Amino acid sequence: MSDILMENSSHDSSHDSIQSNASIGHNSSDVSIEFIVKGFNSITPFVAKNGAPLPMKMKAGSTLRDLVEALGIPKNKIFLAMKNGRDVTKGIYPANNPECNFEVVIDEGDHISFSGPVPYSYGYGSAVV
Repeated sequence: MSDILMENSSHDSSHDSIQSNASIGHNSSDVSIEFIVKGFNSITPFVAKNGAPLPMKMKAGSTLRDLVEALGIPKNKIFLAMKNGRDVTKGIYPANNPECNFEVVIDEGDHISFSGPVPYSYGYGSAVV
């Protein structure tokens, strides 16, 4: 036990002060992540013309806002946003004007899905039966 303490106390403290000033993730600016994007209903044409999942690569720390802007999806057309099968929209009211949590960070290997209003749903003005 004392050997470990002796080893730790003999290191250069100027090196620690340099490292302690760096923020967490300071060296991740060049790191990119890969994930899958899917589009449903009226969002499908923005993601892939044939409706297939789209493999994407973006900078680490990218958010749903960055992804939506990169794909050119109008934010007011997104009725539902999901990250790995979990709903990240804040709600569906009022109709056709959902509040999506665009600040959700995308992680490596995520499956991100966007959907416009589903036919015969509240988003189209008819009651869901």
